[in-house]
Amino acid sequence: MHGHADADRKIRVFVADSNVMNGELIVGALKRCGDRFDVVGCASNHAGAVQILEKFNPQVAVISTELQDGPLSGFRVLHHLRATNSQAGVIMLMDGSDRELVIDSFRGGARGVFCRGESVKSLSKCICAVKNGQLWMNNEQMTFLLELVRRVKPLQLSTMRDAKHLTKREAEVVRFVAEGMKNSEIGAALGVSEHTVRNYLYRVFDKLGLSSRVELVLHALTEEQNSPPTHGPPLQRSAH
Repeated sequence: MHGHADADRKIRVFVADSNVMNGELIVGALKRCGDRFDVVGCASNHAGAVQILEKFNPQVAVISTELQDGPLSGFRVLHHLRATNSQAGVIMLMDGSDRELVIDSFRGGARGVFCRGESVKSLSKCICAVKNGQLWMNNEQMTFLLELVRRVKPLQLSTMRDAKHLTKREAEVVRFVAEGMKNSEIGAALGVSEHTVRNYLYRVFDKLGLSSRVELVLHALTEEQNSPPTHGPPLQRSAH
């Protein structure tokens, strides 16, 4: 009975990497992480990845942006998971913090990005965080998302699905966060303390069902992209 319970507690993980040896090294490292993970398979191309994903239904999938099918072919696997409404949390594995790859990963539905060269301990933490519904990125990668937000027009919060539940002041805080402002800057703009800004954010998180500042930014972007504007022209993006 204990063995079955232990197996249930393990996180089912899938790995896809264009280099078979690198994939096997990741699998071996995860298997040595104190019985925390049940690695259900490893693939090096799109077809093999899809076959394993459909058979074993992992909770977390670590997918290299490039598989043997060619550059960016890992995104095909990510899009397949999204199209099939898979509940697997996806971590995109990349060689470095390439700005466009990071942005495209989160736009495509990934819950985390992880760079090669970081420690197995960090990857273990990343997998556990994504399994628990959190986002995973480093400060540089978070900056890429905030820079993206700064290039779009101020959000029309009236188009957001849950905006009607926000007070006028909470909506202002969301707009400032989506524009990349820090709590101290928001406090200065509104004439309140950072502590008060944090309290507003906690209430916004609760009303929108979110758990972090980054999720709020992504939520705001998603709502703006998916909702037709009630006034004015469509959202315009910078050409660069």
